[in-house]
Amino acid sequence: MIEKLALYFEYPFVRYALIVGVLIALCSSLLGVTLVLKRFSFIGDGLSHVAFGAMAIAGVMNLSNDMPLVIVITVISAILLLRSGEKVKIKGDAAVAMISVGSLAIGYLLLNIFSTSSNLSGDVCGTLFGSTSILALTTTDVWVCTVLSLVTVIVFIFLYNKIFAVTFDESFATATDTNVNFYNLIIAVVIAVIIVLAMNLVGSLLISALVIFPTLSAMRVCKSFKNVTICSAIFSVVCSFMGILVFVLAGTPVGSTIVAVDIVGFMIFALIGAIGGKGNEKI
Repeated sequence: MIEKLALYFEYPFVRYALIVGVLIALCSSLLGVTLVLKRFSFIGDGLSHVAFGAMAIAGVMNLSNDMPLVIVITVISAILLLRSGEKVKIKGDAAVAMISVGSLAIGYLLLNIFSTSSNLSGDVCGTLFGSTSILALTTTDVWVCTVLSLVTVIVFIFLYNKIFAVTFDESFATATDTNVNFYNLIIAVVIAVIIVLAMNLVGSLLISALVIFPTLSAMRVCKSFKNVTICSAIFSVVCSFMGILVFVLAGTPVGSTIVAVDIVGFMIFALIGAIGGKGNEKI
C-alpha cells in the first residue's frame, strides 16, 4: 500500500488534490462552527447551488476562467442571505431553499439549452458530486486556493473575538459598539469563497458536509467555542486527508468518499461523547 501511494504521489494531480482538499477542509470547518451555532448551517448547500447556476452562466458565455464570475455571484447571494433585515419578507431557511432550488434548476436548464458538450450528464454529475473536477486542477488553481485559504485563516484568527461575539449574541455585540453588519458581511464573503473552492473537491451537492459534520462531531466531545473550533479543524483535515487517500487507492468518487469518512468520524465522536457525558448543549 505504501509503495502504491508513493507511486501515485509522483503524479502532480494527486498532490494538488491533497493540498486543495486539506486547505478547503480547514477553512470550511472554521466557518462551519459559526454557521451551525447561528442556525444557518444549510446555507452551504444553498450557496453551492448558486455557484452551480453561476458556472452554467459562465459556460454559456464561453468564459475560459469562470471562477471570478462564480465568486461574485455567490458572494452577492451570501450577503443577501446573511444580512437580510427585518423588512425582508422571505428569510432564513425559506430564502435558502428558494435560492438553492431556483439556481439549480436555472443552471441545469441553461446547460441543456446552450451546452456544446457531448457528455452533458457526465459534466453535470462531476459538478454536483465532484467526481472528476479535482483531477483537472492546475498549478494556478492550487495557488489561488492556497492564497484564499491563507487569507481566510488569517481573517478568522484576527477577527476571532468579533466573530465569537456576533455568533452568540448580536444584540450584545451591537451594544458594545461592534459593527455587526460589517462582520456578518465578512463572514458572508469568506463563506462564499470557500463554497466556490470546495466545488472542485466534493461537488455542489456535498459541500454542506464539510461545514456540518466537523462542527457537530467536535460538539460531541468539546464544551467551549474555542475547543470546538480547534477540534473541528483537526477533524476536518484528518477526514479529508484520509478520504483522498482512499480515493487514490480505491478509485472511489473523491467527494462521496470524504463525506463517508466524515460520517464514520461523527459516529465515533458521538460514541465518545455519549460515554463521556459531553454534548453540544454545553456550548
